[in-house]
Amino acid sequence: MTDLDTRVARPHAPLLRRAAPALLGYAAVRALGLLVLVVWSAARGKSAHTLLTARWDSLWYTRVAELGYGYQVRLPNGDVHSNLAFFPLLPWLERLGHTVTPLSYADAGFVVSLLASLAAAAGIFAVADRVYGPRVGVCAVLLWAVLPVGVVQSMAYSESLFTALAAWALYAVLTGRWLSAGTLAALAGLTRPVGMAVVAAVWTAAVVSFVRERGTRHTPGAHHDEHTPDAHSATHASTPGAHAHTHAPGTGAHSHSHAPAPGTPAAPAPGALVSQGAPAPAPGASVIPRAPLWRRALAMLIAPLGAAGYVLWVGHRTGTGPLGYLDVQAGWRNGFDGGYAFARFVGDKFTSFPSALAGLGLVIGVALLIWLYVTGVRGRQPVALLVYTGVVLALALCASSYFGSKPRLLMPAFPVLLPLAGALARLRVPRSALVVAGLAVAAAVYGAFWLNGSGPP
Repeated sequence: MTDLDTRVARPHAPLLRRAAPALLGYAAVRALGLLVLVVWSAARGKSAHTLLTARWDSLWYTRVAELGYGYQVRLPNGDVHSNLAFFPLLPWLERLGHTVTPLSYADAGFVVSLLASLAAAAGIFAVADRVYGPRVGVCAVLLWAVLPVGVVQSMAYSESLFTALAAWALYAVLTGRWLSAGTLAALAGLTRPVGMAVVAAVWTAAVVSFVRERGTRHTPGAHHDEHTPDAHSATHASTPGAHAHTHAPGTGAHSHSHAPAPGTPAAPAPGALVSQGAPAPAPGASVIPRAPLWRRALAMLIAPLGAAGYVLWVGHRTGTGPLGYLDVQAGWRNGFDGGYAFARFVGDKFTSFPSALAGLGLVIGVALLIWLYVTGVRGRQPVALLVYTGVVLALALCASSYFGSKPRLLMPAFPVLLPLAGALARLRVPRSALVVAGLAVAAAVYGAFWLNGSGPP
């Protein structure tokens, strides 16, 4: 985006209306991916429906939905794969869908994932729009859609459901809706083990708000910028630190950036995430509305209930104590070793020439993720986003689980895409559309190849 002219702020359109271009683009990308998968699978004599609903983890989730917990498989090497490793929210929704509709458990899971992926896209837009403006929001959603393993977003897996809950929980934090944030964090904790990342984000944001409030209270002449979440759009034109609308000439696209409060450094314009040479205050970091202390404290109490409740229940069921869930995960050879096993896996790739190329690709991929995260830190993203992303990256990269699963485990870490979304947003519409179209085709072809080959674990 070039030569942005700041204009008088107009009343905000409703969030979902602003998100419509992102959701339409997301739906188009996913439809292309499914179409290519159907054609590719048919050419190989396979069923795309089966690949999406009745393979790998999908089978474990539907078995929980149909028969409940207690099923396990003992492998020849002695490992025990128990369905207690799979958190319950997706199976519960599959059971609900099967109960109220004629759908099978597997098809109900597929529908849940399709709807959850749209909710996730809307949540990603909401977060990016809140922090950087609608154009970056659209680009962030499209980049999430064209991830190489984006086809998982349309499978009866829990990644889309978790990402939806996480994104809306983060948005609730950014807009001061603390009870909603705590509730969504608890639901995310019932969806995947990485739900602790959402809990950590809610806790950290609440603690930071306590500290800042206390510091402001004891600073002579300090005052609070108070407004309710629902007043956000009404105060854009008058509140220091609020959004100012901008218009890109010749594109018809509107965005909003944060007007700095008197005496504070100017925030970067929408899309100016990568080009900033020096750190700048995070747009939106100072706009989180104040809320009563009891709301924030209650949110902190609610947030961990989902994950803690399920983990403790597994420990009680297995009779192995509060941390019995870790024993269940150990049966799948899942654990946290600080990245040692993954580093050895990557190092082993360099023992021969063909595999060395894969090893180099892995090193470049990890380096890119770290660089994007550091870029977010330097760009002063809101602390909730940084904490959430950091925990997701750490758990995905430093776990000793099956290494082929790491790309999909990284998929919920959507805030790392914000620097790339900012760079894409700076391009003119025809060029950015061409980039997205090319990535969408590549992702669709790779997704079809992947699922018809080794596929996700």
